[in-house]
Amino acid sequence: MTARTRWRPAYIGVGSNLQSPARQVESAIGRLTEIRQTRLVRASSLYRSAPFGGIEQPDFVNAVAAVLTRLEPDALLTHLHAIEAASGRERDDARWGPRVLDLDLLAYSDREIATPGLTVPHPGIGERNFVLLPLGEIAPDLVIPGLGRVAGIPVNMDEPSISRIA
Repeated sequence: MTARTRWRPAYIGVGSNLQSPARQVESAIGRLTEIRQTRLVRASSLYRSAPFGGIEQPDFVNAVAAVLTRLEPDALLTHLHAIEAASGRERDDARWGPRVLDLDLLAYSDREIATPGLTVPHPGIGERNFVLLPLGEIAPDLVIPGLGRVAGIPVNMDEPSISRIA
């Protein structure tokens, strides 16, 4: 078996704060099953969180999905962007702004990737409770390079409130 055909674990952050956010998140998780050579393994509960970054906007609904994939990280990211676009997401330079759907590749196997289009592990994992809490729910023993086990990463007490909703 070659490296290309091996199944590798990946973790995807899912978030929305526009157009029925909980429905957007649940639909996106369902659409992950449509990605070729990728299997949805588990999804976290839904969490409601205050916006990150200081921009006035509605609360977000977030979750994390675990998949097994034979795709390389850049190919998986291309599929994630296609799901965002199909949901009405228009990519622009607005950072931390409102969005119909946001899919982030948080971690891919034990790999560390730093290219202009992709950084893995996602640099916000240790700072953002809306990622850390759902990731810890489904993969507490996952080791994030540079941070350690998810269960051992401290919750950011300065971040706006977050609560599990479903």
